[in-house]
Amino acid sequence: MTVKISQTADVQKFFEQAAGFGNDEGSPRLKRIVQRVLQDTARLIEDLEVSEDEFWHAVDYLNRLGGRGEAGLLVAGLGIEHFLDLLQDAKDAEVGLTGGTPRTIEGPLYVAGAPLAEGQVRMDDGSEEGVATLMFLEGQVLDPHGQPLAGATVDLWHANTRGTYSFFDQSQSEYNLRRRIITDAEGRYRARSIVPSGYGCDPQGPTQECLDLLGRHGQRPAHVHFFISAPGHRHLTTQINLSGDKYLWDDFAYATRDGLVGEVVFREDGARGVAGRYAELTFDFQLQQAPDTDAEQRSARPRALQQA
Repeated sequence: MTVKISQTADVQKFFEQAAGFGNDEGSPRLKRIVQRVLQDTARLIEDLEVSEDEFWHAVDYLNRLGGRGEAGLLVAGLGIEHFLDLLQDAKDAEVGLTGGTPRTIEGPLYVAGAPLAEGQVRMDDGSEEGVATLMFLEGQVLDPHGQPLAGATVDLWHANTRGTYSFFDQSQSEYNLRRRIITDAEGRYRARSIVPSGYGCDPQGPTQECLDLLGRHGQRPAHVHFFISAPGHRHLTTQINLSGDKYLWDDFAYATRDGLVGEVVFREDGARGVAGRYAELTFDFQLQQAPDTDAEQRSARPRALQQA
């Protein structure tokens, strides 16, 4: 019979001590969370008969994961970030908060402080001219009644043709393919950019190492990330996943949702004043009314900040 001691009074008392319940300092909330982590970890070790070798390999993996800065990537790849969206959807439904553009994951590649523009902007720095396909991305931000929201902030970012993001890819210029746009009197935003590429996890990285052991790929479809905000309205974190991509409904990060597929139209008619092939993508966003002022703000998760 396998020995199990995690539920004994002595071990439970030990975990309380390890979590700091024997003192009046620190954070009561964190103490409760750490206690639960210790209890659940012990149960997992016992129930699945995790060997010492397996345990210490897991510790080594976490060290390597953090050393590569891939914890946020693994959280997305294991579906935990998507679960947070599902959980918030369920909470919203319970209190009758429905409607508007669906939320989906933020991912780990946002950088705060992108240049701010009124109405329209060019997002790319021209470094992929002749390689990238020009893309004209535009739409409206609407209130819960379908009326245009002037003065809303559209904060958007996406990858280049190699599937990499500025700041994290040091070969790109500062804030390349990252902008904030204030909507005009008709609630419109307009961006001239390039068609992004999807990307995959680093084949040599710890996230892909885990996915390989799960028999899964680490690929994402081409997509554009958005934060949408306006006074009196609930902050929206979402993304447009581009139609026609091989991984559109097979996204390793589980970000594609009904209502978030952007139909890309390719043209060669010269109507935009550019020679050759270009792409058009129109996508409107509808916000919910904010139940309180906190709902107007994005989450306080730590994010990268470009250094001046």
